[in-house]
Amino acid sequence: MRRLASFALALLLLCGAGAGAWYFVMQRNGTAAPQPQAAGRGRSGAPVPVTVAPATRKDVPIMLEAIGTVQAFNTITVRAQVTGQLVNIAFQEGQKVRKGDVLAQIDPRSYQAALDQAIAKKAQDEALLANARLDLQRYTSLAANAGVSRQQQDTQRALVAQYEAQVKLDQAAIDAARTQLSFTTITAPIDGRVGLRLVDQGNLVQSGDATGIVTVVQLQPIAVTFTLPQQDLGRVLDAMGRGPVPVQAIMQSGTGPVAQGELLTVDNQVDQQTGTIKLKARFPNEDERLWPGAFVTVRLQVNTVPDAITIPLVAVQRGPDGAYAFVLKPDRTVEQRPLQLGALTTTEAVVRRGIEPGEQVVTSGALRLTPGAHVLVREDSTPPADSPAPQRRGRPRQAADARP
Repeated sequence: MRRLASFALALLLLCGAGAGAWYFVMQRNGTAAPQPQAAGRGRSGAPVPVTVAPATRKDVPIMLEAIGTVQAFNTITVRAQVTGQLVNIAFQEGQKVRKGDVLAQIDPRSYQAALDQAIAKKAQDEALLANARLDLQRYTSLAANAGVSRQQQDTQRALVAQYEAQVKLDQAAIDAARTQLSFTTITAPIDGRVGLRLVDQGNLVQSGDATGIVTVVQLQPIAVTFTLPQQDLGRVLDAMGRGPVPVQAIMQSGTGPVAQGELLTVDNQVDQQTGTIKLKARFPNEDERLWPGAFVTVRLQVNTVPDAITIPLVAVQRGPDGAYAFVLKPDRTVEQRPLQLGALTTTEAVVRRGIEPGEQVVTSGALRLTPGAHVLVREDSTPPADSPAPQRRGRPRQAADARP
């Protein structure tokens, strides 16, 4: 009985020690059950950090965007008009020139000799004409007294007329020779900038040379040609009917100022192969940032939405029921507000219904939000864009229900 009692006590002590060890291990390695987090808060329970921007009321320009090519307003290849040796190059490559500035000189000696010869021939014929006129006066006096026949008088009168015509012919020859001589001095036909010379001094140039001597381009003003889909032709013509249509040109690198110009004309037909219409704009190009042959982004303002309510485009979200935005409430919670949108640009959206001016919309952090979530508003490091952004690049970026 004593042995049985000792064995039972030892078994009881062993079970108690095991239970204590199990409880110690569970308390050390076990984790508490996760508590449900508050709506709109992160894992730490803190409000969601967001940035906001106010809805504003202003006029919104409606822009069409395309890729354009800069073209010189006038491009002239200076060629020789007479044959001769090029004895002088009077310009520096890349130099600005004014109309009438001397660019090159062709050997003028043979043309000067031809001019002198024509002048001498005229002097000879003028002397013959003077003598014929004196003879005509004598014949007229003699004919009055029947000293000469009527036929002799008429013959002398015809000789005078012949010499008068010859003098006129000589004068025309002088004018032609003087013109040929003037062609030996090659001058700039327009104000502009010369390019690289195409022929060196000392070469023989001819009037039929296709290469020419140098090219002169007019940079002020300068032109930009671009194309738009034919569907935009009506809006462009309507804009031209209201007055000058402003156009912007931006270098493809995105650096430098935006060139301001106006639409000059629209081509007289639509390209049937591409379904596009070609347009041409003119820019003063006072700083000469636009260069012939360069590609630029063209923005054409065809309309303006007056007194529109706008919000940043990044604030617009899309859902199964359409567009919406999170609106900040006074108690630092957000409300999911459905929107009816108008015209869209690359930076702004016109809101027809759903937002009032002055209300704050969430511009970043919206992916972590749910209706009624608490937020922490932080300052946005990205300054808002003040300049109007284009509606399209090739085709309008616009809501399906939006009409400018």
